[in-house]
Amino acid sequence: MTDQPDADANPHDHLVHEAVGPSLTGVQAGATIGVGVNSLLFAGIMPVLLGALADEHRLTAAGIGLTATTEALAMGLSTAAMGLIRRPERLRLIAVAASLGLAGLNLAATGAADGWLMALRGATGAVEGVLLWITVSMIARTVTPERWAGAFFTSQTLAQLLLALALAFVIVPRWGANGAFLSLAIMAVVGIVPALLSPTRFAPLPVTAGESEAPPPRGWAALAATLIFVSAAGAVGVYLQPLAHESGLDAGVARTAVWVSLAAQVVGGALATALAGRVRYFTVFLMTTAAYLAVWALYARPLSPGVFIGANAVAGLFGLFLGPFLVPMTIDADPSRRAAMQSGAAQLLGGALGPLLASRVVGERDVHGVLWLGAGLLLTGLAAVAWLRFTARQTES
Repeated sequence: MTDQPDADANPHDHLVHEAVGPSLTGVQAGATIGVGVNSLLFAGIMPVLLGALADEHRLTAAGIGLTATTEALAMGLSTAAMGLIRRPERLRLIAVAASLGLAGLNLAATGAADGWLMALRGATGAVEGVLLWITVSMIARTVTPERWAGAFFTSQTLAQLLLALALAFVIVPRWGANGAFLSLAIMAVVGIVPALLSPTRFAPLPVTAGESEAPPPRGWAALAATLIFVSAAGAVGVYLQPLAHESGLDAGVARTAVWVSLAAQVVGGALATALAGRVRYFTVFLMTTAAYLAVWALYARPLSPGVFIGANAVAGLFGLFLGPFLVPMTIDADPSRRAAMQSGAAQLLGGALGPLLASRVVGERDVHGVLWLGAGLLLTGLAAVAWLRFTARQTES
């Protein structure tokens, strides 16, 4: 292995070529992705689980948003803190310990409600953030980060899809929200396997004389754009089940919409992986914005079950298609890749900000305010991304 592998190396080589540090074997790269998948299982089943908790009167309508915010915020802050203060060393030990902690916290959530449940989910998010940091550390160092981000998003969503199907058809109808928490605990224990197969360390990112390890100003701007754009989908998505109810649909339709959306997300992630390096990230941002706005306009009206499920599938496809292109957008703004190391944290903080803001604009009987909120956040984030791209082109010329 070499310290600086050639970016034009044989694509059939079994190594995963790094732009920073030595190459990884396929097993090491796959295991590192598996560690990240374990950290994000909750995100994919959040509407089903939080909706079940509300139906069991363990959370209020506002509590749905606050609980989602607490976990995502803790996860984002944890990922960011690890990227800033922790060298990527002793990764196997950290991953195993975090997986065990994740299992214990999910078990503790069974039977919890309201404030105690929010506190437990906050602690869970902090542990999940440590696991995600390991995966983001690998992706930010690869020669083609959007390809490996696409592989990560696709794997993550496929796992979320399988779990969501089990929850929708078997676990939640039979055992309720506690069955979902037990399932997450079991998956955390299974996550010890990829943790043991992951690399022990990654090379540090290069820092020239006089530079700190924090991102430069344009890097921070890219992270802010990511946070705002992602928060839009988080604001609307967490209220999927209440939106279904207000369209005259039952919880079963909302649960079906979740797993169908996850299936569409697998397609979106695979498409992003296939198109890595061939499509410009700004084009993807424009397509995603148009798709989201169209779907949210439909949510404002009474819908049949088929239209509601289909609309959510479209949003899911474009949401995952966009995800891998957030990293190259950040690298375009900050070629040092220090901001890219914080991209996962910015996405998570956006996932926390959206539900937090949404909790301020909903009532127990009307949650349509999240649609206007989501549209405003989405267009603001797109404007920030456009400014970064436009000014980058000015600089290049």
